[in-house]
Amino acid sequence: MVAYEQIFENNKKWVAEMLAIDKDYFEKLSKEQKPDYLYIGCSDSRVSANVIMGIQPGEVFVHRNVANLVINNDSNVNAVIQYAVEYLKIKHIIVCGHYGCGGIKAALQPQDMGQLNTWMQSIRDIYRIYQKELDALEDEKKQFDRLVELNVIEQCINVVKIDHVQRSWYKTGFPKIHGCVYDLHNGFIKDLDVNISQHFSSIRSIYDLKPI
Repeated sequence: MVAYEQIFENNKKWVAEMLAIDKDYFEKLSKEQKPDYLYIGCSDSRVSANVIMGIQPGEVFVHRNVANLVINNDSNVNAVIQYAVEYLKIKHIIVCGHYGCGGIKAALQPQDMGQLNTWMQSIRDIYRIYQKELDALEDEKKQFDRLVELNVIEQCINVVKIDHVQRSWYKTGFPKIHGCVYDLHNGFIKDLDVNISQHFSSIRSIYDLKPI
């Protein structure tokens, strides 16, 4: 474990490294942010958006929570999405889960988790919807990994249900919505090729805010 005091020493070294590359680095960074991406990911300490995407501070707007959920009555994630879409004018929203997600695993276990029960309910609902497909997979790890993927897909669908997203979508064609999964075992990000237009077309009559 890194000692608390060491964090400040590490920070000083990082500042020196950045200034050695570009003496105006922090001056440029402090002026404004114009990220093209909103990243919605898991709070897992092993999955840092900037690190795994290989991009610099200022290039991605980030929201993280347990199991990368987009829940319609979560004012936090809704505020982040609205700010990203309406004010930052981001072009892409990436929902990124990860294999080995503790939140997904916890949701699969029949136990009372206190306040976490409400949060885990969303994942359990996804398991219920896809139970036939998941139960057909005999290997427990394959079930676990597939639920991670299905959760990402469902959260992408939840994103497109949001009014701020739809307004921007119809007006500008953006943001594009993507679903990915990060593999802790090899470091690679897997694109799930989520066809959000196809998914939305199947539920459009229910969730579309623009008259057909």
